[in-house]
Amino acid sequence: MKINFNRKDFYFLKHKYFSKDIEKIIKKYVVDIRIKNNIEIDDISSLDYLRQNSLLFLNDEFKTKKINFENILFITDKKENFISKNFLNIILVKDIDTIYGLILNKLFSHDDDSSYLDDFNFINNSYISKHSSIHKSSKIFNNCVIGKGVKIGKNCIIKNNVVIKNSIIKDNVIIGDNSTIGSSGFGFNLKKMGSINLFPQLGIVYIDDNVRIGSSCTIDRAKIDYTYIGSNSMIDNLVHIGHNAFIGKSACIAAQSGFSGSVKIGNNLISGGQSGYAGHINIGDNVVVAAKSGVTKSIKNNSIIAGFPAVDIKEWKKKIIKDRKNGYK
Repeated sequence: MKINFNRKDFYFLKHKYFSKDIEKIIKKYVVDIRIKNNIEIDDISSLDYLRQNSLLFLNDEFKTKKINFENILFITDKKENFISKNFLNIILVKDIDTIYGLILNKLFSHDDDSSYLDDFNFINNSYISKHSSIHKSSKIFNNCVIGKGVKIGKNCIIKNNVVIKNSIIKDNVIIGDNSTIGSSGFGFNLKKMGSINLFPQLGIVYIDDNVRIGSSCTIDRAKIDYTYIGSNSMIDNLVHIGHNAFIGKSACIAAQSGFSGSVKIGNNLISGGQSGYAGHINIGDNVVVAAKSGVTKSIKNNSIIAGFPAVDIKEWKKKIIKDRKNGYK
């Protein structure tokens, strides 16, 4: 699925740059360059979500037919991409991670950047951004902060001490006390640690209709596109969902579970308490995960799994029996 949103609703555009300006900004990192169009840049794309007048960072070799978007400037550290001639406008660079932060911090103001500002009204003991939209039928309790660009639909209940930013909340959503929605994703390079080297997180969180989120949960916004929570999902207390995660509809997630970034979960997941999910794996539809499981690889539809690393529950039970026979407890 593809969710449309306007990035500039959430992140102030500091400047408008053209392709030639980008070339100047990253001059010392440029290896080679091919620019046919001097594009005006005011957005960022991913391969899943191409946007006009944008940058797209290619970390891996990309094999495809020529992309027809003439108004995208590609930046890559893979010589194969540059040589392939698939792209009209492309810059070959070294240290693409540094360039990602360098360019996007100049382009957008976000809440990990000291230049970021918002303008609030104090309404019923909560701070509500003047640039947010909340349906009149929704209830905001005490000590909440609702940030720039946030959209909250009909008949929602936002309980005490909730922070919501960089998010779209659809209808009939309940968010429990002390939860944070739309916080920064955990994105950085292990070779360059520290807060000044964070990758700008410029995506959003999208919570679909009729979702219940418990107390003290955290859901990180995406790096570029969106973190998604499917309709009719039930999320218990103390659950963390990382950036770019996709949770399908009708998920049932028990307390203290953790979902790493970019995990893809199908429909009708049942996840026991204190379960953990590795990043960049795919979980099929109708999967049941026993409590305290560690899911480290992709799982097919209609599976029931348990243990660490999580395996088919029949295999897990056989292992438990075998261990006990061998004197392990």
